[in-house]
Amino acid sequence: MWKALLWDHDGVLVDTERLYFQANREVLAEVGAALSEADYKRYLLVTGTGAWHLAAERGCTEAQIAELKRQRDARYQELLRTEHVEIAGIAELLAELHPHIRMAIVTSSKRADFEVIHRRTTLRQYFELILVREDYKASKPDPEPYLTALARLQLTASECLVIEDSGRGLAAAKAAGLACWVIPSDLTRDSDFSAADRKLEDLAALRRALLASLRLR
Repeated sequence: MWKALLWDHDGVLVDTERLYFQANREVLAEVGAALSEADYKRYLLVTGTGAWHLAAERGCTEAQIAELKRQRDARYQELLRTEHVEIAGIAELLAELHPHIRMAIVTSSKRADFEVIHRRTTLRQYFELILVREDYKASKPDPEPYLTALARLQLTASECLVIEDSGRGLAAAKAAGLACWVIPSDLTRDSDFSAADRKLEDLAALRRALLASLRLR
């Protein structure tokens, strides 16, 4: 029986990946660098290295790339303020689970972005722990984010289940010794999830699997 659920954030609780892709693509286009959806998946959702080498290949200096990152962050927050990003049905699922199991968010989102996102959602109330990018040194696919969550919750890997949507997140969870279920987003649906303990097609399937596993039905 799991004692805690460790939720990824972007793509699992909120539909923000498409907006982050848009912000990156728009800023890179200003220097003549084309960011394809395939490149975004590879460099941001799988390896987590980012796509700024595309700007470097166009002759941008480190200082210019730093300015592009600032512009990307500003554009992303602008999009977040104008879009409804809470995934349909997720609040109801979290409310259903909350009385029965501890829950945490383990995300690569920056704190500033996270705060903007959740000014317009009701999700934070269901989580006893929220870890954002500033709360650890090495980001996913490194296991540190999930190891940090285990330490903060004072639980072992065998007592927790991770819910992820990307290859990078899956790799981080498995490297931390955690069981991981994957619910792919539109941007990650064709990724290799062979290492996942389970792959669920949508939120309804995830709900059924969680309720059965927790013996709530």
